[in-house]
Amino acid sequence: MMFLQFFIFGAWYVTVGNYMAASGRPDMIHWAYTVGPIAALISPFFLGRVADRYFPIEKVMAVLNLIGGVAMFGATWVGAASGGPFVALLLAHTLCFFPTIGLTSTLTFHNISNPEKQFPLIRVWGSIGWVLAGVLVSLVLAADESVLPLRIAAYTSIAMGLYCFTLPHTPPKATSSGNTFRDILGLDTLKHLKTRPFMIFILCELLISIPLSTYYAYAPVYINAVGIGNPAWWMSFGQIMEVLFMFLMPVILFRFGVKQMIVIGFSAWVLRFVLFSASAPDGLFWMILAGIMLHGICFDFVYIAGQIFVDRQVTPAMRGQAQGILVMLRSGVGMAIGAQLSGWLFKALMDADPSQLDAWQYFWGIPAVTALAILLLFAFFFNEKDPGPKGKASVENDSVENEDA
Repeated sequence: MMFLQFFIFGAWYVTVGNYMAASGRPDMIHWAYTVGPIAALISPFFLGRVADRYFPIEKVMAVLNLIGGVAMFGATWVGAASGGPFVALLLAHTLCFFPTIGLTSTLTFHNISNPEKQFPLIRVWGSIGWVLAGVLVSLVLAADESVLPLRIAAYTSIAMGLYCFTLPHTPPKATSSGNTFRDILGLDTLKHLKTRPFMIFILCELLISIPLSTYYAYAPVYINAVGIGNPAWWMSFGQIMEVLFMFLMPVILFRFGVKQMIVIGFSAWVLRFVLFSASAPDGLFWMILAGIMLHGICFDFVYIAGQIFVDRQVTPAMRGQAQGILVMLRSGVGMAIGAQLSGWLFKALMDADPSQLDAWQYFWGIPAVTALAILLLFAFFFNEKDPGPKGKASVENDSVENEDA
C-alpha cells in the first residue's frame, strides 16, 4: 500500500516543474505545486471524517485512486503548454490523491499494535516507492522534461485503486450520530488537542512546510539549471536517506524522544538551505547533493515523528480526524503559502528564468533564515513536560518507549 501510494506521487511530483519549463510555462511552476496544498485544504480532513464515520477506509481509498488516475490521464492529454487546463486537471488528481495520504496512515494505525515501532517500518515502503519512481522516470527513461512521468503516475493510480479493494477491512470506528457543522469541522478533536505542546508543535509543522514547498518545487529546477542533469534521480537520494532513517527511527525515538528528534530535524532544514545557497552561483555539486541527502533527517525527524506524536494524543475513533488536521495544516496551509511565496520569489529574483545562477544564492538564503527562526521557536517554547488542562500531562506517553523497555 505505502509503496504504490508514494510511487504515484514520486513519479510526477519531482519532474513536473522541469516538464513545464520545457513546455514554455516556467511562469506556472508554482501553480503546479499549489494544487496539492489546495487539495490538502479541501479534501483530506473531510474525507477522513467520512472514512471515520460512514465507509470502510480501504473502499474510500479505492474510489479516490481510480478517479485520480482518470484525472491524471486527462492532464497528459492536454499537456503543460495549455497552462490553466493542465493545472486544473492536476488539481482534480490531487483532490483525490491527498486524502489518501492521511487515510493510509489511519488504516495502518488501525491495524497495528505498536505504532512507535511498527509504523516507521511500514511507512518506509512509501519512501522506497518514491525512490524507485525517480530511478525509473529519470535514470532509466531520462524523462525529466517529458509528459511520460505523468502517464506512469496515472497507470499506477489505477493499479493502486484496484489494489485497495484487497486491503484489510477497516470499518469506521466513530459513531454516526453527529452531523452538525461542528462535527464536520472536527472541532471536538481540536478541543482534545488544545494543549500548549500540541499547539507549538502544530504551528512549527505548519511553518516548516513553507520552505518545504520551496524545496519540492524548485530544487529539481535548480539542479537542471546548473547542468547536473537527471534531477529526479539525484533528488531520489533524499528518499534513499529517508529509507535509512526510517529503519533507524524506532531506536532513535527511544533514545531521543519527540522534542530532540524534531529539533535535530529543524536543524537539518537550516543546514540544507545554507548548502543550497552556498552552492550558487558555481553550482557546486557536492553541496547540492549533501543538501538533498539531508532529506532523511529533515523529513523523518519532523514529519514521521509528527504523525506518531499526533496518534498518541487521540483516541482510535479520532485518528482519521487528527491525521486529517495534520495533513490539512502542513500539506495544505503551509505548502500553499510556500508555493505562492516561492513562485513570487522566483519571478522577482530571476524573472522566472532559472538560468540566472547568481540569483539562486538569494533564493535559497531566504528559506534558510526562515527555518532557523522555526528551529528557535520550537526549541524554546515546546515543553514535553508542560501540563495540559486541569494539570493532566498533555504529551502522553512521550517516554512510553522507556516504560515499554
